[in-house]
Amino acid sequence: MNFHRGRGREEPEINLIPLIDVLLVVIIFLMLTTTYSRFSGLEINLPAADSSEENPREANEIEVVVTASGQIIVNKESLQGNDTRFIREALTQAAAGRSDPVIIISADAKAAHQSVVDVMQAAQLAGYPRISFTTEARSQ
Repeated sequence: MNFHRGRGREEPEINLIPLIDVLLVVIIFLMLTTTYSRFSGLEINLPAADSSEENPREANEIEVVVTASGQIIVNKESLQGNDTRFIREALTQAAAGRSDPVIIISADAKAAHQSVVDVMQAAQLAGYPRISFTTEARSQ
């Protein structure tokens, strides 16, 4: 016996209202829990070099070496302290009579970042705004 003869088959429906409600709650939760941080930075465009030739050393350069242990050497003379005051005095002595020298910083890859910043700050305090860094090419 077929008791369901007069009834048609009902199509299953997906009710979208509860789905939209749940998605709105999730979006609101994410918006409230997300922290928005503003990062201030300096946008710089680094120059590209097509040539692999080394430039000859100019007579107007002062070489500053920062070792991995934090020792600072100005023109092959070790400093007695790592304070910016000592570095500034050494840079002033090394630049004796030169107009607008270029400070070349050669820092070890494992040198403390603070040591390099101290050298840069000492150069600024001594009035030498031209600073350059030496690197070596990565072997591939």
